[in-house]
Amino acid sequence: MQFYSKNEAINRINKLAGAGKAFLFIIDYKQECSFIEKVDDIDSSELLYNLNGFTNCTSVVPPLRYPIIWQPQPISLSQYKKSFDIIRKNILSGNSFLTNLTCMTPVNTNLGLKDIFYHSRALYKLWLKETFVVFSPEIFIRIENGRISSYPMKGTIDATLPSATRLLMEDEKEAAEHATIVDLIRNDLSIVADNVSVTRYRYVDTLYTNHGPILQTSSEISGVLPKSYVDHLGEILFRLLPAGSITGAPKHKTMEIIEQSEEYERGFYTGITGYFDGRKLDSAVMIRFIEEQNGQIFFKSGGGITCKSDLENEYNEMKQKVYVPIY
Repeated sequence: MQFYSKNEAINRINKLAGAGKAFLFIIDYKQECSFIEKVDDIDSSELLYNLNGFTNCTSVVPPLRYPIIWQPQPISLSQYKKSFDIIRKNILSGNSFLTNLTCMTPVNTNLGLKDIFYHSRALYKLWLKETFVVFSPEIFIRIENGRISSYPMKGTIDATLPSATRLLMEDEKEAAEHATIVDLIRNDLSIVADNVSVTRYRYVDTLYTNHGPILQTSSEISGVLPKSYVDHLGEILFRLLPAGSITGAPKHKTMEIIEQSEEYERGFYTGITGYFDGRKLDSAVMIRFIEEQNGQIFFKSGGGITCKSDLENEYNEMKQKVYVPIY
């Protein structure tokens, strides 16, 4: 597999899109390493994908015939607090309104990366041999007929709680976090599009996990691209990166805070993946992400921190997201 630098990736995307070629792309969080390949040239022994039905995996997979072993070993609350305190100090100093804090959790499991790809249920799935698997529910952007749309996802609650939807919608911290991200994404889209507006605000989706359902809130923001956008698709994608929902606001200062507070490299986690079929583009933020390092499985997860955040609640949300959607 060949990987590209930022400038190389932009040029390759522009060339393929301008020629109307179908291709798949994977871009890491820092935009330092990208994979862009024509669909016809992808080796399915190295990479499998099912991106909202666009897939190179058509074989029928038999159901798992053994119980899943899933034993996360999260960092301690005291370890989490060190990173949380760095972020909180910056927020109280006015350096950020919202910062996405993520962690890496070792997991003991009898599932391999490919097992998780085959059996997980998610809108966007991707497996890279001996590297990672992602099963993301979060759309990054979609482009069709000259219209660009984004769907930031912020706000989570256990769906089995009594009145869970009401509790989520009335939670001041979650509402403030969601409003901040919607404003950020609206501003981001305005860099590349005209007539940007919020077309749906804070609608609720149910996500199913191996530990039960959770609720999450999303919004829809859309605008109109220039007529020649296909020839500049690479610039459009990279001008929107990294995704606002996994960084915070203001974006660039918040990325500096993330660098100070997180004790590991995100790598491809919280980057994006997607495809262009010669006419339309669909893509996902690479959350719900499991990486393999020296034979050990690590789950990367996190959430947004604001001035209203409670340490233990945020710690528990980070742990709650360490799941596989196999049910």
